[in-house]
Amino acid sequence: MNIIDRYIFKKYMTTFVFTLLIFTIIMVIFDVSERIDDFTAHDAPLSKIVTEYYAGFIPFYLNLLSPLINFIAVIFFTSKMADQTEIVPILSGGMSFYRMLRPYMLGAFLVFVFSFVSNVFIVPVTNKLKVGFENVYVKPDRVSKTAISTHMQVDSNSYVYIDHFETGSAIGYNFRLEKFEGDTMTEKLWADRILWDSVANKWNIENYSIRKIEGLKENMIYGKSMDTILDMRPKDFEAYDNMFTVMTTKELNERIEKEKIRGTGMMTDLLLEKYQRFINPFAVFILTLMGVALSSKKVRGGIGLSLGIGIALSFVYIVLIHFATMFSSKGGLSPVVAVILPTLIFLTLSVILILKAPK
Repeated sequence: MNIIDRYIFKKYMTTFVFTLLIFTIIMVIFDVSERIDDFTAHDAPLSKIVTEYYAGFIPFYLNLLSPLINFIAVIFFTSKMADQTEIVPILSGGMSFYRMLRPYMLGAFLVFVFSFVSNVFIVPVTNKLKVGFENVYVKPDRVSKTAISTHMQVDSNSYVYIDHFETGSAIGYNFRLEKFEGDTMTEKLWADRILWDSVANKWNIENYSIRKIEGLKENMIYGKSMDTILDMRPKDFEAYDNMFTVMTTKELNERIEKEKIRGTGMMTDLLLEKYQRFINPFAVFILTLMGVALSSKKVRGGIGLSLGIGIALSFVYIVLIHFATMFSSKGGLSPVVAVILPTLIFLTLSVILILKAPK
């Protein structure tokens, strides 16, 4: 790296970190003003507010917004360089426009690594603190305490139905278990209740009847209590906002494999969460290129005009992500297409802007 590279790189990183800190302060202030009533209404301890809620809140939103924060930071310091007539001498001195992008790409790479590592390893862990706190002190009613009329495939040959399941007590009522060989039913079990034994990691079935079918022969078995092992846990019946964001990548992949068998209707949300963790960090490179293209020319409006355009495009990017996610969840759009589409649109726009940027 030459002197100019180091100069641009230093401005890139210092502006990004400064903008990150500013956004952190603003987000915390606005969130405190919004959540203070919930905290006081549910007697949330100050120690848990700091060490659990905001220890999860800050990493989650900083990681979520880091590409856009980076975008605004790039526009801010690049437009300031252009306004102070620093870019024109750089290009006039023999450095090409594309060569000038090298320190920008190095800075974008560091932000990408930060975002990728946070997405895959750090944020799922801190989200457990945040979501766990919210479920107790912010919105305790949002957790579904009772799962109604749940159908589930527990393996390739077995299907489960539970009329309603109480997640708090880990008790299910009106339980059915059907086993098949191909298209032929070989066994059907009815039970009044099914209880989870957390010590033995088994299910206890109460007041059951088993109908065994062997060709034209049928046999009925009755009993009061029986232990069995099934590939399901009480947490499989829980439902709350952002429930997949608290899963580690390993847990997410395991849940996806189970969902392929069970077919409970959660596959789209699972895949969206997985693809977003791996694909969204690449937006840093695209938004950096777009930021340089938008702000490298000195304009009469100064840095305000470039910064305004950048903020407007940031909102457009967020809206595109939400629309694509909604169409995937409700409209049948492929999850991988929904995650990639906003990035591809902005990639195309950034290429056009780079080609038209003054060189």
